Amino acid sequence: MLDWIAWQDAAEMAGATAALWQVTRRCEQPWARTLRPWAKELTLILLLYGMWQYAGAWSIGRSSVALARGQAIWNVERALFLPSERSVQALVLHHHGLVYWLNVYYAVVHVPALALCLVWLFVRHRERYPQVRTVLALVTGASLVIQLFPVAPPRLLPHLGIVDTGALVGPTVYHRGAPGIDQLSAMPSLHVGWALVIAGAIVWVGHGRRRWLAVLYPALTTFVVVATGNHFWADGIVSAGLCAVAVLIVARAYGRRSGVTAGFVGENVAASRLASVLP
Repeated sequence: MLDWIAWQDAAEMAGATAALWQVTRRCEQPWARTLRPWAKELTLILLLYGMWQYAGAWSIGRSSVALARGQAIWNVERALFLPSERSVQALVLHHHGLVYWLNVYYAVVHVPALALCLVWLFVRHRERYPQVRTVLALVTGASLVIQLFPVAPPRLLPHLGIVDTGALVGPTVYHRGAPGIDQLSAMPSLHVGWALVIAGAIVWVGHGRRRWLAVLYPALTTFVVVATGNHFWADGIVSAGLCAVAVLIVARAYGRRSGVTAGFVGENVAASRLASVLP
């Protein structure tokens, strides 16, 4: 079983970085000017992280409603002729070594990948960092609001025939009563949402054709969250919609001050179109 930092620890760390931020705002020494933006951004990111962890506690225990909503999503997907999540899982289920690494990917990759992307942007492309951070905040905040209405993942619906690969092979981030780790927040998938933000940022600030390889990350993440039984297709689709709305909001807000955000919109639209034709 894998654990992330608890929301209480994240809140304490945010308090420390916020205090450092305030100290550096009152000082004009070179070291203070260097630390000030780092302290500010660390405070904001730690607050977002803490909210993500804390929000899970709100829907623990309402399993009957969550199961009904999960079943409703399954029924709508079948009515829309979307491919079955069960058929995707069947592609990997008999290869336990592969399943193990898919579980590792699901449990481990999303937070470090997001952190690395934000640090890279802050260090190398600071003029564009605020737009990406704002998109991330909007997507995460909207997702947490939606997750207040619990939805069970496919692996917890007993009649679908979808296996909980974390329980079968391991590792898993879930266990009974785990504080801040909610098993009933399948809708939407923040794994997919964050992956789309990362890919959009790379495509936006990068140069050359190789930057388009970044769209493979959200495509692979979508496959992983479905194959491990943790999410429906609909969870990823809603996340993509939230990302699109967030990008448009940020483009309008920042576009009034700078024209560069228009490129973010255009290239993210192109990335979405390319991702839609990936197998």
